[in-house]
Amino acid sequence: MNSPDKDIILIVDDSPNNLEVLSDTLIDAGFEVAVATDGETAIEQIEYSPPSLILLDIMMPGIDGFETCRRLKGNPSSQNIPVIFMTALADTLDKVKGLNLGAVDYIVKPFRQEEVLARVRVHLKLYTLTKTLEDKNKTLLKEIEQRIAAEAKLQKLAEELEQRVEERTTKLTEALDNWQKAHTILVQNEKMFSLGQMIAGVAHEINNPVSSIHGNISYAKNYVRDLLQLIELYAKYYPSPQSEIQEKTKDIELDFLREDLPKLLNSMELGTDRICQIISSLRNFSRIKSGSMITVDIHQHLDSTLVLLQHRLKQAGKRPGIEMIKEYGNIPPVECDPGLLNQVFTNIITNAIDALEEADFRSYNLEGFTKDRKMPTIWIRTELSDNDRVAIRIMDNGPGIPVEIQPRLFEPFFTTKPFGKGTGLGLSICQDIVVDKHGGKLSFLSLPGEGTEFTVELLIR
Repeated sequence: MNSPDKDIILIVDDSPNNLEVLSDTLIDAGFEVAVATDGETAIEQIEYSPPSLILLDIMMPGIDGFETCRRLKGNPSSQNIPVIFMTALADTLDKVKGLNLGAVDYIVKPFRQEEVLARVRVHLKLYTLTKTLEDKNKTLLKEIEQRIAAEAKLQKLAEELEQRVEERTTKLTEALDNWQKAHTILVQNEKMFSLGQMIAGVAHEINNPVSSIHGNISYAKNYVRDLLQLIELYAKYYPSPQSEIQEKTKDIELDFLREDLPKLLNSMELGTDRICQIISSLRNFSRIKSGSMITVDIHQHLDSTLVLLQHRLKQAGKRPGIEMIKEYGNIPPVECDPGLLNQVFTNIITNAIDALEEADFRSYNLEGFTKDRKMPTIWIRTELSDNDRVAIRIMDNGPGIPVEIQPRLFEPFFTTKPFGKGTGLGLSICQDIVVDKHGGKLSFLSLPGEGTEFTVELLIR
């Protein structure tokens, strides 16, 4: 609270006697005093030197006390200064009017010094307390605003930090996924390369003896033919051989031998032909090291893949054999990595075979891709697409892929196969090989109950 020597009391009264009495009383009590004899002067004086309290007479020339109070309370710079009316009027309506205008109290003339001092001190104290409270409220409001601003800034920083953490986490997750995918593909490629080297070695080891057998069978057929012809000549010119010869002829069933031996040699020749084809396919499948881009005949590599998967196409249990229909178009050679491309063909055809093995062709109503066939079938079609691409379409008439899992088909490690039968990496690796390694496109179309079609599109370079 302000000390008394700093409190200025403004006395507004047109009576010199009242001014003198009040001034002496307040000065003796330790207050500073300012005086004005009319309302206009008081208002001007307050503008440049505001007091701590105003003693305002009601009855004055010019504007009266009520009008003076109204103007003071309408001015923001003076509206909080406490006003005590001084009047000889005891009318209650006048008191109410003054209080409604903003006055804090009344002093009735003639003055009593003790009453004047008591009322002045009380209202100065209230004014000081109110002002102090207002100042504290302003300080508190400012602190609250600063705290709210600080909390808002902190909240914003927290949100930005959280967003950065989420972005960093997303990037780290993506990097980890990419690393895992790249690592898996690298391991898979290394396995395929090692497998290719092993296959190439086995094919080389088998090729020499098989080629020798296959090459000598033709000579053996000629020798057997000559020997059988010689036996026929002996039978013609010596129709009655010795008993020992007759017994041997009967024991070896010569007539059956004459008929069956050429068939046996033909069967052996067909078998060695088949082995030679398999060896050729194995060598073709594994002769190119992954990473080498060369121009190749796509049909040749499709055929090599089919030779290696031939055992999967045969009848298995209750499932009939899978028919393989090749509809090769007139396409140019394509520059690609043959080793990786063989891996793509193997994965897609193997998936088609797995799907057909799960289908029940006794009750399955086949339409669409099946061409009304009632047996498991795979079609392989090749054609030009958009004049700058070669399209390889691999279709089956299996049960199709459920709609709910189709969006996840190329997702790494996603599989619907039982544990131990699939890793969920086959199609993900295929997409990486076709799209990332060759700049091509891998897509599929599958309708439940109608089958599935995978399309590999490669650029013609």
